[in-house]
Amino acid sequence: MAVPGTGGTPFLLSPATGRAATPSSAVFDVEAAGSGAGAHHRAGKAPPPADAGAAFVLESKGTWWHAGFHLTTAIVGPTVLTLPYALRGMGWGLGLAALTAVFTVTFYAYFLVSRVLDHCEARGCRHIRFRELAADVLGSGWVFYLVVSVQTAINAGVTTGSILLAADCLQIIYSNLAPHGPLKLYHFIIVVAVVLAFLSQLPSFHSLRHINLGSLILSFGYTILVSAACIRAGVSGNAPAKDYSLSSSKSEKTFNAFLSISILASVFGNGILPEIQNVERFVAAYYYVLKPRNAQRREQATLAPPAAGKMMKALVLCYAVIFFTFYFPAITGYWAFGNQVQSNLLQSLMPDEGPSLAPTWLLGLAVVLVLLQLLAIALVYSQVAYEIMEKNSADAAHGRFSRRNLVPRVALRTAYVAACAFVAAMLPFFGDIVGVVGAVGFIPLDFVLPVVMYNMALAPPRRSPVYLANVAIMAVFTGVGVIGAVASVRKLVLDANKFKLFSDNVVD
Repeated sequence: MAVPGTGGTPFLLSPATGRAATPSSAVFDVEAAGSGAGAHHRAGKAPPPADAGAAFVLESKGTWWHAGFHLTTAIVGPTVLTLPYALRGMGWGLGLAALTAVFTVTFYAYFLVSRVLDHCEARGCRHIRFRELAADVLGSGWVFYLVVSVQTAINAGVTTGSILLAADCLQIIYSNLAPHGPLKLYHFIIVVAVVLAFLSQLPSFHSLRHINLGSLILSFGYTILVSAACIRAGVSGNAPAKDYSLSSSKSEKTFNAFLSISILASVFGNGILPEIQNVERFVAAYYYVLKPRNAQRREQATLAPPAAGKMMKALVLCYAVIFFTFYFPAITGYWAFGNQVQSNLLQSLMPDEGPSLAPTWLLGLAVVLVLLQLLAIALVYSQVAYEIMEKNSADAAHGRFSRRNLVPRVALRTAYVAACAFVAAMLPFFGDIVGVVGAVGFIPLDFVLPVVMYNMALAPPRRSPVYLANVAIMAVFTGVGVIGAVASVRKLVLDANKFKLFSDNVVD
């Protein structure tokens, strides 16, 4: 059936609305279209208009294990080294319970998002962007702008923080090799930015699959090294006395607990699940967009090949890695240093005063592995920004590497990395705003929105366990987000006297 205003281009109609799926919500693969362009021409019909952001950056060519690699890189990063600090704010019992609760709830929430995506696709509305999914399900235009604002802030913040921390890793290595060398933090930020700008020219999410497999391996490497160093430090005579007591002030104890939960939320956060899930849906996209008549004839038998099963495999792969890389350093780090643990576990192993609590070679290798993974994380979280830029600047009618598309891609991506690097050099205290990002960014995007969208899209009975559990998660994490934001901003204010623009040190 042709849709008015699209030049006779056929799109699958939504059974729920009777309207065609819009070009922005349907993936169109340029290379696949090229093979079918002759058929469209012979039939006297123009090929479907392509979304350059989807075709070039979010191309759907991967498999479930590629999605697992992307998910792992998006969640598992050097922020795991803050987990002992999160336990410090709650103690052993509450801390491990909160860690397990966030582990379980995020797995559940990400699975619900994949179910909502499949539900929308079965109705003929295929969404590959979080902002479009939320706006469609919640039925409000302001939700689109809210989600895109939060998602953009998170992704830019993660990219900026990754550049800063990677530069800090380089500075740590340099200061050990040349203690009185002339290079400053901003020099290393420039080095990292140049390398990242070069790697950012990899055109799509799919092209990062091997880098993200390497990132998964790197996360195992440095968590094993750091955890082994913590065990060694814990049994040595140079470690601080183990004290796991909490603050005697009830208000201080409460604020610390909610700050810790905000940190946990930011560590588990992942605001790009729909974009990641898109990588393993090429068959479904080709089937519906390029062959709609066949799809209509066979829709009873093969309506929207579900990605939920594939996404579940990717989530299981990702969370198997998370279980090891999160619990191991969290437990060993808190056990070794107690309430004296720093917000970055490496700083506890390399105290400003006294001898290092781990062999230099071990810490140096761990720092190198962290540095390499930070580049992969920055690349993953930059993809949403690149998709937005290329949706508006690129022309899918031209080749991906044509001059028409290559010049603006190089210019815009380089400018984006340069802007993030400038912010990193100007504001080198991202460690102190991790809790703020978790409270106002990751908690609504990863804990609240998924359960709300599931209840609205799939409409389970109001007295069913699923519906009630979703309402409970929404209520609890909305409250946690509000209180966590207050606690995080409070700590930011208390530490304000440490902040100095263009400081040569990353403020802890």
